[in-house]
Amino acid sequence: MSRASATAKINLALLVGPERDDGYHEVATVLQRVDLTDRIDVEPARRISVDGFADDTLVRRALELLASETGGAWHARIEKRIPVAAGLGGGSSDAATALSLANATLEEPLPRDRLAALAAGLGADVPFFLSDGPQLATGIGTDLEPLDLPQDYSILIVLPHDAKKSSTADVYRAFDHGSGFAERREAQLSALADVRHAADLAALPPNDLASSPLADELRAAGAFRADVSGAGPAVYGLFLEEEEAASASRRIRPRGRVWITAPAWYG
Repeated sequence: MSRASATAKINLALLVGPERDDGYHEVATVLQRVDLTDRIDVEPARRISVDGFADDTLVRRALELLASETGGAWHARIEKRIPVAAGLGGGSSDAATALSLANATLEEPLPRDRLAALAAGLGADVPFFLSDGPQLATGIGTDLEPLDLPQDYSILIVLPHDAKKSSTADVYRAFDHGSGFAERREAQLSALADVRHAADLAALPPNDLASSPLADELRAAGAFRADVSGAGPAVYGLFLEEEEAASASRRIRPRGRVWITAPAWYG
């Protein structure tokens, strides 16, 4: 049996452009893995099966796609810790991790570029979780460019108790502020080029898709940057010291579930 951690992610910045001809929106987003993880076990089997998380669809689809190319079959088990439908990419990470683990069991594993193509067919975030380190994701989110960003900070993630999230697709469909995308993307690239220290991440633009008053509260509690991750509803705050994150967590805990974590380089 093969086993690996599937990390969550946060969007350190998320710019969204107008809708494309294919129905997707152009994006430019900075993706950072964080050390909040699910656990994925995969082993060869006579047929594809997945247990441990009744609501799974992506891991099964990932294994089915790989099976259609290779003729293999696997049993996967998911141990969930990442909150579901929170904007933290848990389902995408699980699928990418299962895909990578299953591929590694093959006598002739698929090459990395083919595995990435399968991942892109599962969802825009999935290819990111086949890569290490922070990435700038463009196009529909599947075109990745490695970024050299500071990793020496603490992260406080808050999932509001009263959160009610529409599907990510619905959030994108409701988005209608894609004007000026090219100019905003240039500003984002300029801010990224100037990042030398963790606190410089504060200059990145805010999330186009979603906002939350909790971000203001986290900044008031000492975060040098705070924003919604992805389509939400999870909100993160970045702190220079873990003690500051811990103090802020005590202050914000009545508002939702909290996790104190840190950047992760790989799954």
